[in-house]
Amino acid sequence: MKIDMPGVQMDYFAFVGGLNTMSPPLTMKPGFAIESQNFEASVSGGYRRIPGYERYSGKSSPSEQFYYTLPATITGSWAVNDTITGATSGATATILGSTDTGFLVANISGTFNGSENLQISAVTVATNTGAAFSGGADTPADEATYTAAAADVYRALIAAVPGSGSILGVWGYGGVVYAFRNNAGGTACDMYKSSASGWTQVTFGYEQAFTTGTGEISDGDTVTGATSGATGTVKRVLRRTGTWGSDALGTLVFASITGTFQNGENLQVGGVTKAVASGTQSAITLLPGGKFRFVNYNFLGSTTTMRMYGCDGVNKGFEFDGTTFVPIRTGMTNDTPKFIAAHKNHLFFSFDSSVQHSGTGDPYAWTAVLGAAEIALGDTCTGLVAHVGDASNAALVMLTRQRVNVLYGNDSSDWTMVSTEAEMGGIAYSQQKVGDMYWVDDRGITALSAAFQFGNFQSGTVSKNIQSWITEQRTRVVDSCISRENNQYRIFFSNKYALYGTIYQDANGKRIDWMPMLFQDDVTCICSSEWSDGSEKIFFGSSDGYVYQLDKGTSFDGDNINAYFVAAYNNLKSPQISKRCRKAVLELKGESYAAIRFGYKLGYNQTHIAQPDDVTVTSNLSADYWDSFTWDSGAYWDGNTLAPIEISISGTAENIALAVACDSAVISPFTVTGSVIHYTPRRRIR
Repeated sequence: MKIDMPGVQMDYFAFVGGLNTMSPPLTMKPGFAIESQNFEASVSGGYRRIPGYERYSGKSSPSEQFYYTLPATITGSWAVNDTITGATSGATATILGSTDTGFLVANISGTFNGSENLQISAVTVATNTGAAFSGGADTPADEATYTAAAADVYRALIAAVPGSGSILGVWGYGGVVYAFRNNAGGTACDMYKSSASGWTQVTFGYEQAFTTGTGEISDGDTVTGATSGATGTVKRVLRRTGTWGSDALGTLVFASITGTFQNGENLQVGGVTKAVASGTQSAITLLPGGKFRFVNYNFLGSTTTMRMYGCDGVNKGFEFDGTTFVPIRTGMTNDTPKFIAAHKNHLFFSFDSSVQHSGTGDPYAWTAVLGAAEIALGDTCTGLVAHVGDASNAALVMLTRQRVNVLYGNDSSDWTMVSTEAEMGGIAYSQQKVGDMYWVDDRGITALSAAFQFGNFQSGTVSKNIQSWITEQRTRVVDSCISRENNQYRIFFSNKYALYGTIYQDANGKRIDWMPMLFQDDVTCICSSEWSDGSEKIFFGSSDGYVYQLDKGTSFDGDNINAYFVAAYNNLKSPQISKRCRKAVLELKGESYAAIRFGYKLGYNQTHIAQPDDVTVTSNLSADYWDSFTWDSGAYWDGNTLAPIEISISGTAENIALAVACDSAVISPFTVTGSVIHYTPRRRIR
């Protein structure tokens, strides 16, 4: 009698949906991840091992540097990171390794002459046999290794921001990165700018208060004290209240002053009295310990008047144009705004439960006569975000811990505020706009559109799939940013975790796939800036005093990126049928050499099912679940197009969960887009 045996069948599924810690197993699509770290949901599909980050100061990017082959006959001993010197030319380089043809080097200074002795500490160890040339590794793996080694050499040349403690603020403006950190003694906060030579301190000038502004003073005027003879060229004139010609009151900012202005003396321009000095000049300084927020805005509309504005909750708000640092005085007794926004040609500051704005088109004017006003929120403000729309619906979102307030209108003459019901608010520093506006609340992550559609109910959240994860982390929020290139909303936590939400919009509506990250360094502040060439650059400050550029390189500033995800258990469309698994095919794409590890588990990892032999993973993975995974031998891939990797699997069960991991400092990002499982159906589960 002939018995028909079932043939081998195949099932394909895409890795899509992100982390899901909430759905029951039988309702979860197989492309979801039930565990993940340092993989992101790619905007083009699949799960991508994230790029790394590297320290930044304006010097050459470590990950963009090259290694070279220096042809030589090697006769002596050497070690990695030794400095080799040409005995005749005086050229130097750092040794990364060697091949049969010579040294692999980086950081070449000068030109080796092609036939000279090569020395280490004045001892000849080789003879140069030709000109240095880029590259030279024997295999793709060696290429990745030596490229990363070259990055290590250049990384060591980049210093932390001078001072002590954490980075308090970081911001991109005018193609330059600015960082704020307490000085070495912790007695003041200093501002630094990136440059080709590293961090350079920004020198603050002086300010002189004035009253009785009977004549207008302009930027660039030379002001002289009629009594003291002190003199200085005005860099910025801030009229806070009053009218020029009678009672204007404000401050003058100078880069330097010769002499000392006297309290009550006339301040003159060209021998004509313009105002009266109120007190004497004072050096501009910042108190330590703030947490900075920033915005770039152009109040004057010309091509040269885009300026940077900021506040930190400890000092006065300020303006900066790349040269002149200008404290902005609002008249508040405790003039220490915490949050900032620029909206409808007004500068907004928050002071506890009060939100105040400047006069229209004048960030220095803080009197009602000039268009300034105050808006009471009834609770402490936790964030301000301009929600830009067209001329009729652009609005300012003002969050408190218990309420969402949206300000409509154009100025103080027609402001209208709309609020949600109580008990739906936002956690400080979590607010970002990516099309819609998002923030973290007690119930999870909320979108502005959902907040007003659903009120204060659970259905207003957009993070249901990761509710347990975000509930555990929400009290640790330290900052957030967007990634324009990846269409992502990113949240950063005090325990080095981050959460990336990739936002998709298609015919079925909007979907956000969430995946968590775990960095080697903590994030204390972060900014995402669009530069003049249209590129996006993301920088963060850390508690070690370094500024790092995110989405850069193959490592966490030289440390391994420990990345993995576990896909949901896949029943291959028949949950009650046992299947014999035979082969898994992974689809990968990327731009350079990659090495991955692959594992799987059968039948919910139940003990009565024969499981493959276990291999312990000891790379700081976050869940015990991983200890029971079997890792096949490493699978290697080299190319820049979609490429399948075939891996033999075995075992019989009703479902299978696949896992992918990579723990490396040299491998570039790669994307796992989907998998095909080859299997043979067996009998029904009894």
